[in-house]
Parts: sequence; structure tokens; C-alpha cells
Amino acid sequence: MSRGTIAIRAVASEPTTVRQTPTLICLPTEFVSRSRLHRNIRSLVAGVLVLAAVAITASPSIADEAIKISDAWVDAAAQVGANVALSMTIKNEAESADALMRVRCPVANFSERHTVDRGEGSPAMRSVPSIPIAASTTTTLKPDAYHVMLLQTRQALVAGETFNCSIVFQKAGTIETEVKVREKP
Repeated sequence: MSRGTIAIRAVASEPTTVRQTPTLICLPTEFVSRSRLHRNIRSLVAGVLVLAAVAITASPSIADEAIKISDAWVDAAAQVGANVALSMTIKNEAESADALMRVRCPVANFSERHTVDRGEGSPAMRSVPSIPIAASTTTTLKPDAYHVMLLQTRQALVAGETFNCSIVFQKAGTIETEVKVREKP
């Protein structure tokens, strides 16, 4: 690194009747080579990236703290285009209620949230906008209660296989879970 001085001549803007001599102003400067400047910028960017990575991995997500999903499963389906019920156990450890809003699975074209309506006559499935998950409780989604229907499967679902689904909650966000394919009883 080298140091230098830049000299600037300055003339005050005074009326022409007053004669003033130019004044010399000296400013100290530092000359930095281009490679050192690039090295400094790269070090700064690397430091910012490391801090961002540490902040992301060190802070636990709300989903990891509040909602736990276990025992996710579907019945086997031999044909493509079948509709299957996705069952699972959801434990809400938060002190506030949440809601299951959406499910995305690569094995199905669509998903719907359902409940079984036991009104007059035989029980019937009814689509619902969301599935409520009460605070500090465990909710079990199963075919004869609240559940998620995976519609128009894209492949045959063979017993013993697994696949991943993204379960989206209103407050806890998205949670990835492994789904097991079980043999039909």
C-alpha cells in the first residue's frame, strides 16, 4: 500500500475587485492495488455468506419446535389414477392452534382435505378448506375422520415403498415427511 498526496488548487469566488491568490489544499490518500481491493471485497462477501449460513442453521424453525408428524401412511394402490387416503399423526406442541392447509406429494396430481360427515343416512366424505390442529394436542388423521385424499395417483403404490410429502400448516409452515405405503387390510 502506498500513500500519496493530491494537490488541488482552489480559488474562492469573490467579487472581481478583490485579488486573491490561489490556495493549495492537500488531501492524504491511500493507493490500493486492484488485486488487494478484489481480495478485500471477496473476504467481505465470504464473511457475510458465512454469517448468513450460521444464522439460518443455528435458529430453529417454528415448524421444528411446534409441529411433529409421525406414522404417515397410505394404502397400496395397484393402478395409476387411484385416490388414496393419507393418514398421519400430528402432534402440536405449541400453545396456539394451527391448521393443515395443503399437502403436496409427487405421487398424486391433487390433494384435498376431507372430513367424514355422519349426518343423516350413511357417512359421507366432505371437502374442508383446512384441518384444525388444536393447541397442545395430538391429532390423528385417518380414513374415517379428518384425512387428506391424494387424488389421481401418478404411479402404482406398492406396499413397502416410501415417498416424501410436503405438509403445509398455517402457522408452522411447511414440513417434509416420509409416507409409507401399507398393504390394504
